[in-house]
Amino acid sequence: MAELEGLHFGKSDFVLLDEVTMEQFLENLKLRFEEGRIYTFIGEVVVSVNPYRQMDIYGNDVIEAYRGRELYENPPHLYAVADAAYKAMKRRAKDTCIVISGESGAGKTEASKYIMQYIAAITNPSQRQEVESVKSVLLKSNCVLEAFGNAKTNRNDNSSRFGKYMDINFNFNGDPTGGHINNYLLEKSCYAVGDLKGVCSEDLLKSLHLNKDPTDYTYTSQGAVAMTVDDRSHHRAVMSALKVIGFSQEEINSIYKILATILHLGNLKFENEAENVQLVGGDLVMHISELTGTEVESMRKALLYRTVATGGGEVIEKGHSEQEASYGREALAKALYERLFGWIVGRINSVIEVKNYNPALHGKNTVIGVLDIYGFEIFDNNSFEQFCINYCNEKLQQLFIELILRQEQDEYQREGITWQHIEYFNNQIIVDLVEQPHKGIISILDDACLTVGKVTDSACLDSMNDKLGHHPHFTSRKLTPTDKTMEFNRHFRIRHYAGDVMYSVEGFLDKNKDPLFQDFKRLMFNSSDPILKEMWPDGKLSITEVTKRPLTAATLFKNSIIALVDKLACKEPYYVRCVKPNEVKSPMLFDDARCQHQVAYLGLLENVHVRRAGFAYRQPYDRFLQRYKMTCEYTWPNHLMGSDREAVEAIVLQHNFEGDVAYGHTKLFVRTPRTLFTLEQERTALIPILVLFLQKVWRGALARMRCRRMRAIYTIMGCYKRYKVKAHFWEVERRFANVRNMTDYGKSVEWPAPPASLMQFHRITQHLYRRWKARQIIKNIPPSDMAEVRAKVAALGALSGERTDWGFGRSWERDYLANARDCPLTSSNFVRTTKDLKNKDQYNQILFSGFVRMLNWFNNTKDRALLITDKHIYRLEPKKHFKVQKRIPIETVSRTLSVTSGTDQMVVLHTVSKDDVLVHLQRGQLGPNQDRIGELVGTLCDHFVRKCSSATIYLNQFSGSGTCGSVVLDL
Repeated sequence: MAELEGLHFGKSDFVLLDEVTMEQFLENLKLRFEEGRIYTFIGEVVVSVNPYRQMDIYGNDVIEAYRGRELYENPPHLYAVADAAYKAMKRRAKDTCIVISGESGAGKTEASKYIMQYIAAITNPSQRQEVESVKSVLLKSNCVLEAFGNAKTNRNDNSSRFGKYMDINFNFNGDPTGGHINNYLLEKSCYAVGDLKGVCSEDLLKSLHLNKDPTDYTYTSQGAVAMTVDDRSHHRAVMSALKVIGFSQEEINSIYKILATILHLGNLKFENEAENVQLVGGDLVMHISELTGTEVESMRKALLYRTVATGGGEVIEKGHSEQEASYGREALAKALYERLFGWIVGRINSVIEVKNYNPALHGKNTVIGVLDIYGFEIFDNNSFEQFCINYCNEKLQQLFIELILRQEQDEYQREGITWQHIEYFNNQIIVDLVEQPHKGIISILDDACLTVGKVTDSACLDSMNDKLGHHPHFTSRKLTPTDKTMEFNRHFRIRHYAGDVMYSVEGFLDKNKDPLFQDFKRLMFNSSDPILKEMWPDGKLSITEVTKRPLTAATLFKNSIIALVDKLACKEPYYVRCVKPNEVKSPMLFDDARCQHQVAYLGLLENVHVRRAGFAYRQPYDRFLQRYKMTCEYTWPNHLMGSDREAVEAIVLQHNFEGDVAYGHTKLFVRTPRTLFTLEQERTALIPILVLFLQKVWRGALARMRCRRMRAIYTIMGCYKRYKVKAHFWEVERRFANVRNMTDYGKSVEWPAPPASLMQFHRITQHLYRRWKARQIIKNIPPSDMAEVRAKVAALGALSGERTDWGFGRSWERDYLANARDCPLTSSNFVRTTKDLKNKDQYNQILFSGFVRMLNWFNNTKDRALLITDKHIYRLEPKKHFKVQKRIPIETVSRTLSVTSGTDQMVVLHTVSKDDVLVHLQRGQLGPNQDRIGELVGTLCDHFVRKCSSATIYLNQFSGSGTCGSVVLDL
């Protein structure tokens, strides 16, 4: 700690004091207070001094500085103990609790809020919405409970008038999943005091029949003090918190109505009229009835009369005296406030409780408890409430002694550790004085409350004197007549661990027994307001039903405190001991005498003695080994030694800590936190290395698993692909097995879809099949028809897709001029002419002949005949017995032929000498609608293909001309 804070701030841990005396303790405490260091350690206990001012030590930066750090790694702070409790809960899956103790005004409530804020800040890093909702409700519940359970007093601006213990449930990830609040002994006589100006709207005040001046109401005028807080902002904060928690507007309205009812009850007056008691003013009763949802007459009757059942079952009404009526009114007001507070706590619990929790699915549910309970109180006039509060502090002090002082020393003795016993005051004798059955003060009070007849407070005090007269911690004026500070039949004194407290017995019995008449309970249960009805379930019983006498307030409180102590005892405790530096709320004044008294009754010096003489940390060998075995080569990953103790000794020797530890029978004891801090540092440094090693091993295992899986996948894929290939072959073989015997040679057979790997093979197979099918078809064609077939195939290659009809569906005659059917008048003349030309030009065959119409340069048309042989192209004059007008050698044709894409018969024969022949084919007698362009093109293509032995001339050199819609064919 000296490394973290300068020496001018004093010792940050009281264990480091040069000499443990009260003077040095107070001197160090005062120095740190004056230097703004309000927190100091005693080992793991935090001593907190109320600074009475706002301090900038609670921001997000400070939270981050303490998050995940060890207790002694940073200067003393509430965050350090909160983080230690959280880490212990998360690391060891162990329930922990933080006990905040100290007298009224020492800062316990603020400490609990800062601890809650820290826990909320360090959890839920993934920002899950359901966890954030739980955190929000847990934080907002503080605001609501303070509004209804705290009060401004002369000693404290925000004094808790009730005890609160909150369990926060965490899942295995360390995120809060819910919680539960227990409240203890609300001081019902302490109503909230405040100015209504600016807090409530005019409409709301009107609906509640209230005005803005709090001095108009008895309950808010009795304790009126100067307000130093912003009531408007506090009211908005409470309303916002109620909505966040989940209170509906109807529930909030009911809360307003109940509070207004209490204020109106305080103003009710009674007066004697003849032998009866009457209410003064009827408007108040009407307002109260309206606000509580009850009948006016029923409310009036409950305030003035009491229904009593006789032993014979008869029911009678007994009128109140003025004192009894006032007493009943006060009891109703207090009960309304108490039940409202209890209902609010229950309503919050219903929202934050863990729901649908299954340990098998969600892991272990761990708990951090935070106890903020009223501090020890010594007033000028101490009554029943102070008696219960101080008894509670005695029980908590006993728990502190049990866990910190006695159990620790007993553990040293049990483990065989050399130890010098530290003397301390055991307050068990005071606890027995209060709670011992049949002899304790609570038992005496209960007996007095159960006694038939009129039993007074003074008679109860006499009973205490008789039964407790010889007790060393109890006295009264009757037992010590010379002590004039006490009055006869009124006062008794208990010597508490915190000092002597004198109690006034007046009102003890009334406050101990249930002071509320059954008529009020039944009246509230029958209210038309469902929320108010819910608060009074005991009003369901009628007056004639036999019921068990309810437990007294002191017994109920005793049972709840015993249950609280048992709950705390099963958790690992962390303590915050709060000290009030002065009585005037000054941030500068340090009252030595006042602080010395608190240090003494809190047992802080004894705590320092035990911590200095003892050991800061102890752990069973197996758990210590499990946590720190990675820091020693002989114990990681598993040791081969004879026992866990020997393995732990190896760890200690390797780090040279043997002078700072002691070996018990089952545990290792570490004297100073520095040793533990060093081990934690080394462990923290090794964890990333181990994590990387584990990640490497695991990633290697994953890679090998993936490799084996991929190999298996590839094997399966290979087998499957081979199967698919074979299956495709089998399917093709099955479908085409009989195509030789089919009339269409399998043209109607549908090909199966091939796998992707066989797509190219599939196309080649289809091509081979089509060639085979064509060969089979061609094989059946007569030789005389082969020339026509070749021509049609050539025409198909040249014109397919360019002309819709090119005559492929008819028989091609080719030599139409010699056909008597097509040209009956001229065929004989043409035959004679061709014989002469054949003899003259020695051509082998006629490729095409037919009538054409020619267009000259002067736009004149003439009918001519066109004859194409394998040697020449002739233009003939039909009217002159087919006289040759022009002869063009066929070799001079540039093998380029132009035709149109329409249905006309226009064709251009291009020559090398640019002497192109443009003709329009004429249709003959065989078919007036015959398209002979295809026949001409196919015949020429076939001729040139066979002549040039190239099948690619017209296939690869096919192009379209953009001129006049023509198609140019490269032959």
